[in-house]
Amino acid sequence: MLHAHSVFRTKYQHRVFDGRHLARMEQIMRDVCADFECELVEFNGDTNHVHLLVNFPPKVALSRLANSLKGLSSRRMRQEFPDLVTHYWRAQRLWSGSYFAGSVGGAPISILRQYIEQQNHPL
Repeated sequence: MLHAHSVFRTKYQHRVFDGRHLARMEQIMRDVCADFECELVEFNGDTNHVHLLVNFPPKVALSRLANSLKGLSSRRMRQEFPDLVTHYWRAQRLWSGSYFAGSVGGAPISILRQYIEQQNHPL
């Protein structure tokens, strides 16, 4: 099992999310991970980004997982929260085209979970 810490930023770093958005986003991302036979160990975020700690088997390409997480969450959030449409300016995308994904093989998982738990979470 491999571990990765990923960060997805909103397009143009717009401040988009509140607590209800992040709660739904977490569930969507858990479902996508389950489809890939992965585990979303930790999730947290702020108004313009989310952090994920994912365990995944070697047969899963991290880039493919990240693209599915971003694509599906963008579509579902747009469908379920029409108020977000103002943040889907031009290209109809919620997320920035890039993302951070770092291997966490050297750090204890408990430390990474603690780091993600301590990220800002709007009310």
